[in-house]
Amino acid sequence: MENNNKVLAICYDFDKTLSPTDMQAQGYIQSVGYDVDEFWAKTDALAEANDMDSNLAYMYVMMDEARGRLIFNREKLEEYGSKVKLFPGVEGWFDRINEYGRQKGITVEHYIISSGLKEMIDGTSIAKRGVFNKVYASSFFYDERGMAVWPAQVVNYTTKTQFLFRISKGFLDVNDNGVNKYVSSESYHVPFRNMVYIGDSDTDIPCMKLVNVNGGHSIGVYNPETKNKDRVLQMIRENRIRYFAPADYSENSELDSLMKAIIDKTATYEVLEAKAVKDKHEANQ
Repeated sequence: MENNNKVLAICYDFDKTLSPTDMQAQGYIQSVGYDVDEFWAKTDALAEANDMDSNLAYMYVMMDEARGRLIFNREKLEEYGSKVKLFPGVEGWFDRINEYGRQKGITVEHYIISSGLKEMIDGTSIAKRGVFNKVYASSFFYDERGMAVWPAQVVNYTTKTQFLFRISKGFLDVNDNGVNKYVSSESYHVPFRNMVYIGDSDTDIPCMKLVNVNGGHSIGVYNPETKNKDRVLQMIRENRIRYFAPADYSENSELDSLMKAIIDKTATYEVLEAKAVKDKHEANQ
């Protein structure tokens, strides 16, 4: 219990949170001859015409448009992922935050919860370094030839919340039904109070609200180049997030200082919580 209560889980959206634009728009869409806006308009129209989940729609269009143009397999998607751009400071963020946590007696874990493609995220430089404890994202099923033929997982804005419960209880495998079992609050792998969610838009709101109401920390980020704060200011007004900052993950940036303050608070709170549990245990003997 003592070790579990000293874990801080940072959960990230990916597109426009760690990367400036949608991952599909950084090579794939162009490779099948589409303008970015044209491609998303097509997927939106398909979803609307067929009462279809918008994420399933974009996955279908990706497979369909690749037919006869390029090999649509895991390796090709990871190759596109390797070219995805990241916000300033992302490359060094994970090691730096982990080290700061260690200095404070906190184990920091990092999770992706994204409606983007797991294969592309797996191809990024940061994922290849193993910085993420788990990546939850939409993904494809591949046939015996290695070709993508069907969705294996689809993650949308409401299904994102299930992964917070998996992380909190410690049942990380997507097929582990143990997540539905009763687990006492003292046995949670990561109490919700020790959870941070970082996102940028409406698709992150259910996760942000879930983290907020359970005592955790939600952070809205915005592009540091455009400096457009409209979305995060609205989320603050609507009590969707507790904090906002530019998506600059560099050392001594506003986001870096905010995360270190959260780690400091977590370390202090867990000292008090351990004392409370110890005293309660003694009283019940």
